[in-house]
Amino acid sequence: MNDSTNKETVPVNGTAAGSATNPGTNPVEGPSDFIRDNVRSDLAAGRYDRVLTRFPPEPNGWLHIGHAKAFAIDFGVAEDFGGQCNLRFDDTNPEKEDQAYVDAIKRDIAWLGYDWADREFYASDYYEYLYDLAVKLIKKGKAYVDDLSDEEMREYRGTAVPDKYNITLTPPGRNSPWRDRPVDENLDLFARMRAGEFADGAKTLRAKIDMAHPNLVMRDPVMYRLRRMPHYRTGDAWCIYPMYDFQHPLSDAKEGITHSLCSLEYEIHRPLYDWFIQECEVFPSRQIEFARLNITHTVLSKRWLLRLVQEGVVSGWDDPRMPTLSGLRRRGYTPAAIRDFLSRIGLAKTDSMVDIQLLEHCLREDLNKSAHRVLAVLDPLRLIIENWPAGTVDELEAINNPEDPSAGSRKLPFSGELWIERDDFMEVPAPKYFRLYPGNSVRLRYGYIITCTGLDRDPVTGQIKAVRCTYDPETRGGNAPDNKKVKGTIHWVSAAHGIPMEARLFERLFPSERPMEVSAGTDWLATVDPQSRRSVAAFGEPSLATAAPGDCYQFERLGYFTADPDTAPGKPVFNRTVSLRDSWAKIEKKQV
Repeated sequence: MNDSTNKETVPVNGTAAGSATNPGTNPVEGPSDFIRDNVRSDLAAGRYDRVLTRFPPEPNGWLHIGHAKAFAIDFGVAEDFGGQCNLRFDDTNPEKEDQAYVDAIKRDIAWLGYDWADREFYASDYYEYLYDLAVKLIKKGKAYVDDLSDEEMREYRGTAVPDKYNITLTPPGRNSPWRDRPVDENLDLFARMRAGEFADGAKTLRAKIDMAHPNLVMRDPVMYRLRRMPHYRTGDAWCIYPMYDFQHPLSDAKEGITHSLCSLEYEIHRPLYDWFIQECEVFPSRQIEFARLNITHTVLSKRWLLRLVQEGVVSGWDDPRMPTLSGLRRRGYTPAAIRDFLSRIGLAKTDSMVDIQLLEHCLREDLNKSAHRVLAVLDPLRLIIENWPAGTVDELEAINNPEDPSAGSRKLPFSGELWIERDDFMEVPAPKYFRLYPGNSVRLRYGYIITCTGLDRDPVTGQIKAVRCTYDPETRGGNAPDNKKVKGTIHWVSAAHGIPMEARLFERLFPSERPMEVSAGTDWLATVDPQSRRSVAAFGEPSLATAAPGDCYQFERLGYFTADPDTAPGKPVFNRTVSLRDSWAKIEKKQV
């Protein structure tokens, strides 16, 4: 069935047809959106009368932000044309797949706000259907059982040879000695493969295409291999498993997928995708490719991320330094920020690198609107107010979020001994240092103006252990006559009321802008920053005692922080989500 003329539009799963709507409402749509242009043309030409896409993760790892771009496209394109998007798990590799990955994938997709309702499918449910199509190809003389080993198969296939113009030259391969087996013999051997009569790796089923094809993918690709490995869903029911290039287009066809949207590395596989659909005479799904997401200081290879987990470089798939969606969620990223980021990067036909500062900028913009402001001190230095009335506790009014008047305010306890940041005091100030030093005055946030009168040292180490000052009662809450104006404001926490907490400070896992581009002979793991995570004993204002995992705050002057799942009653733990510094905004300003 030729996919350029077939106009069958009723999907196998019975999804109703939708009508085209005005595109442009979903993430990952640029001003020149070639995917939606192609979909629009297909509908106008009558190739399809509705749009059905799919997101097809393999459940062998956790989703990262690159996958988020993919499923934002899959779901977004379908929605913009009044169609639907299936969630299908391409689970045909029993060695690496697990139900735990399925659960994690569904959790991450739902967290970003996408809904697949009753459109959840599994390639493993199609094993009988795929087997029947393989038999069909054998009967047509388009597939054969081969006895070559993997190593021999590579030798017979040949290798690509780049020339000085970077054009891939592919010398012809050689036919397998078993390529011309009779159809009846191939049918018998394939049935015996399914029955488990042969050892793992002893035989494969290959498509009979062209061993001289310039595209190596088309040189008699393997369709089935023998693996005696229990499958997480089908158990021991099968000992032959279909290869991705065989099952993927045919699973698309079974579901009636109109547009199979894939990342750019599958472009070379598109002729094979079309070949299987045409030769199996099934629904003519169409594959369209887009560029993968690449972000500076980040690796988005599932294989590389797996190694980080397996070798203990990170604490797990949800380590806050990981670009997995679970890691980003644990760090404090919001669905709105990620979707905003995806909408800004747009679509491209060629690979490019996106600056991670854009992602951080989108996060700051979202958190600035929603996060409550609180006071916390990460590197505590004691501040003693010498003229404070003994035993007195004042309550100061603090704004919860200046961007959101409805957030209201709270009361902050203020006493004669406070914690301040150690770097908010210098015994010998640097030029243009407007914070606290002997003889200088600053304002305490929401409180009083204080003047430094001295300091206390540890008699053994000589380290400064306390700063002394006096306060001006007339300057409470921002009030101050003109002759008492100061240039610096610092934050603080009452020593008597502050709660001890752990603050986890994260830096980029890879200092290098392009960590995957390592020099020959260099192990890329050696480029990981060993100081990318550190924990400090901090103090926070009393309101943080009730923080629940996932609650996000702006620690004033320090950054945005999110309560970690490790938080327990009396033991709050906070992850620094992102600093307050917004380099991307500065870059944009310079560009303008």
